[in-house]
Amino acid sequence: MSSIIVDQLNYVYSPGTAYEKHALKDINLVINDGEYIGLIGHTGSGKSTLIQHLNGLIKATAGTIYYNGEDIYDKNYNMKGLRSKVGLVFQYPEHQLFETTVYKDVSFGPKNLGLEQLEIDLRTYEAVKMVGLGDDILDASPFELSGGQKRRVAIAGVLAMKPEVLILDEPTAGLDPKGRDEILEQIAKLHRDSKITIILVSHSMEDVAKYADRLIVMNKGGIVYNGMPHEVFVHYKELEKIGLAAPQVTYVMNELNNMGFSVNPSVTTVEEATEEVVRALSQTYTSRRKIKND
Repeated sequence: MSSIIVDQLNYVYSPGTAYEKHALKDINLVINDGEYIGLIGHTGSGKSTLIQHLNGLIKATAGTIYYNGEDIYDKNYNMKGLRSKVGLVFQYPEHQLFETTVYKDVSFGPKNLGLEQLEIDLRTYEAVKMVGLGDDILDASPFELSGGQKRRVAIAGVLAMKPEVLILDEPTAGLDPKGRDEILEQIAKLHRDSKITIILVSHSMEDVAKYADRLIVMNKGGIVYNGMPHEVFVHYKELEKIGLAAPQVTYVMNELNNMGFSVNPSVTTVEEATEEVVRALSQTYTSRRKIKND
């Protein structure tokens, strides 16, 4: 079953005023269970507005969203239940930390669900473990942690709600390269181990190319591309026109191809490029050796 279906979604900020802005325009989208989606677009393209619709934080001006076959705008729909199933981690989520200990912060969501204390404890310990932190951190103040640790604690607080869909808005913003890689690898492990649906909003083309199964590209409130990374980045010249780019690997491979090297220009990751270059060099060596022997 598709977990999320977006049907003709429109959203207008401040309608009827001088500040009116059509932020989302006729969005049609299907997100299947267990997918890892990369959502990209320049600032103001509508990414953040779209993801806030997916768990009901913003209500559409027109159109419908279905979660597991149910219309979330139905009068009797359980919106609180939706927000426990579609977890949203905002950019700089550590700014939302407020409790005196990591345990209290991570357990805040489960407590609000009215769960038994044993279940709250189990969810809290499990969530902290899922983001790669040890039990010894539970009694620490979240404000004394490193930036990467704070980010993990904030994500754990959402995971403790046991969401079926996890939406992350620029989860690596402001982190150093090591912290960024650790967070992304932890998210990838979470996706592999738990089969949870991931929607990653990012400005890094390298990151989405490496981790996402499918990319959704937004511009001026609409979807302009929707496909696998290599299907999207082949349009790198068109992406440049809307303020985006492709991974550096894409440019290198296209340049090699233009120089006469027989490589596939549509590869998007360093690993794929390495394999492709080795293959092309091996092929060239074999051909030259054959010619020499002849």
